[in-house]
Amino acid sequence: MEVRLDGRTAIITGASKGLGLAMAKEFAASGANVAILARSADTLEQAKAFASEGASGKVATFQCDVSKADDISKTFAAVLGTFGQVDILINNAGISRAMPSDQITDEIWQDDLDLKLFAAIRLSRLCWPGMKQRKWGRIINVLNSGAKAPRANGAPTAVSRAAGMALMKVLAGEGAPHGILVNGMLVGLIDSDQHRRKHAQAGTNVSYEEFAAKMGANVPLGRIGKAEEFAAMACFLCSDHAGFTTGTAINMDGGATPVV
Repeated sequence: MEVRLDGRTAIITGASKGLGLAMAKEFAASGANVAILARSADTLEQAKAFASEGASGKVATFQCDVSKADDISKTFAAVLGTFGQVDILINNAGISRAMPSDQITDEIWQDDLDLKLFAAIRLSRLCWPGMKQRKWGRIINVLNSGAKAPRANGAPTAVSRAAGMALMKVLAGEGAPHGILVNGMLVGLIDSDQHRRKHAQAGTNVSYEEFAAKMGANVPLGRIGKAEEFAAMACFLCSDHAGFTTGTAINMDGGATPVV
């Protein structure tokens, strides 16, 4: 089965590195035009070059802080000016934050919700009319396993991601009559820029491969996941092959999450 997205245009937030960049490359290779959004201008050109290798779709980059409503509005207009329409939205931007709840200030809560929840709300609302008019659309909220199985000291991320999962379910119900499919992908232990930063900060003589092997030792599959595996699932969900899949939160965790 060949998964193709020819003629489609995708917005991917937080796409200059890690899972977002892996999805940008996979989507472009599958024929989609891809708008890479990231708040750091320093990484955008390198991301564009990487995602464009072997691509049959076009790749464009846009500097955008999706935690800011004005940035989202301006960037969405710029994407429409470049590609004409948006068929696929991947709400991927976010960082992992976990701390005792009594240490989370109002400012930290608001910043986390703006980045992970309100960005998805605002972008989905902008994409919705065009998708509804064309009777075709795909939205994926990239969440994490804490959305289903929150742990002590897991806030604020577990809370904002759980809200993102609820948003996914609401939009799936509203979008179904219009051919708009909305799903979630819950990240477990997957090779990403975040884990590579942790390895670098550890300052040990342990190689990243050894570091990753130790992280994956308790995963039922016995390893951490690959960014390419995550990207392949996202590409499938956004294709016509997944035309009967909506309102579903898929665990991408090697079997580690204790709930389905």
